[in-house]
Amino acid sequence: MSSSFVVVGTDATMVYDALHNVVASALGDLDPSFALQDFTAKDVTSSGAVSVASQVMEALNTPPFLVERRVVVVRDAQSLVAEEVAQILQWMNDPAPDTVLVIGVVGTKANKLVKAAGEVVEVNVGTRSQDRVAFVEAKLAEYRVTIDRATAQRISDKVGDDIARVDSLARSLQSIYGSAPLNFTHVEPYLGDAGDVPEWDLTDAIDNGDATKAIVVARRMLDSKGRAGLQIVNMLQRHYLRMARLEGSGVRGDDEAAALLGINRYPAGKALRVSQRIGAERISAAVHMIANADVDLKGGVSYGGRDLNTDLDVTELTVIEVLVARLAKMTQSARRR
Repeated sequence: MSSSFVVVGTDATMVYDALHNVVASALGDLDPSFALQDFTAKDVTSSGAVSVASQVMEALNTPPFLVERRVVVVRDAQSLVAEEVAQILQWMNDPAPDTVLVIGVVGTKANKLVKAAGEVVEVNVGTRSQDRVAFVEAKLAEYRVTIDRATAQRISDKVGDDIARVDSLARSLQSIYGSAPLNFTHVEPYLGDAGDVPEWDLTDAIDNGDATKAIVVARRMLDSKGRAGLQIVNMLQRHYLRMARLEGSGVRGDDEAAALLGINRYPAGKALRVSQRIGAERISAAVHMIANADVDLKGGVSYGGRDLNTDLDVTELTVIEVLVARLAKMTQSARRR
């Protein structure tokens, strides 16, 4: 067994869930009351608190008592200051025998503790649909829950961007069904409400001229309560204002676009290509449509109140669906030129 493990990811819930499993594996059959010492960095590195590093170092360098190995856990290690990190790194370079260090980092793999670890468990999930499906399959398999590909796909569709829910779902299913083969009918009662979806699902549908998908994604955002109508409008306004800055700027290539917009190269390049395709007139029309939708949502129109069956605001839903459909149709007409 490695002497040091780091669990790293940008979603705190996913890091905590994975950390629980790594600690359980490191302990095995050992009695936690003798073998486990658990520290949380951010609880003791806040203003005026005593540093956790001295306690961690004492635990790491104390031989195990009445058990064959000691497991020392440091949660939220991204909150450790440089001096504390240096002390732990020194131990990781020359670990004490029969001691296992397990560290949780909510952040990126650039953290020095991640780079020094004997084993790294990364819990980030890619942005593509197939990445989320693969994560669902792997997570349920981790708990020996048996599902088929179609069920994994439907679970992924339901949780959307709220992928951190899958671990607790897997634990629930394992406790109820064990390893018995399951289909979506078994799983659905434990899924809860639909999760949100990333904003690029909507902007990509609009940029591809797919009005049907744009409406489906926009409704999903409202259904999930992840975004209100005005938030969707602001998101679309930001999307088209980026294109407006690029159009006629003389920018050539993704790197120049990223420098002008102050965003990453990939989304900047996408915005550049769409702005070149649809042109200044359509970008201007889109900005006006979005501005009108903003006014409508702030009381400019009324198509009805909250639907008792869906709990959706009918006015909000209508304004957003019409807006995204018009934007997608406009992009579609540009593709036909």
